[in-house]
Amino acid sequence: KGHDRRYAIDPTKIKNELGWEPETKFENGIKETVKWYLENKAWWENIVSGEYQSYYEEMYGSRKVLQ
Repeated sequence: KGHDRRYAIDPTKIKNELGWEPETKFENGIKETVKWYLENKAWWENIVSGEYQSYYEEMYGSRKVLQ
């Protein structure tokens, strides 16, 4: 039992109220997305590794938060 692991998107409301239609079919879009991630490994590896956090800490870590 438990949670359903599949969540389908129903675009009916946005189609009816705004006349929106997708430009890309899901099958093509997912293929292009996977291809992009495979071709841009350096970009996402930096995010997954957490390296970018040291940059933000160095640049903004000592600033006080405005309230």
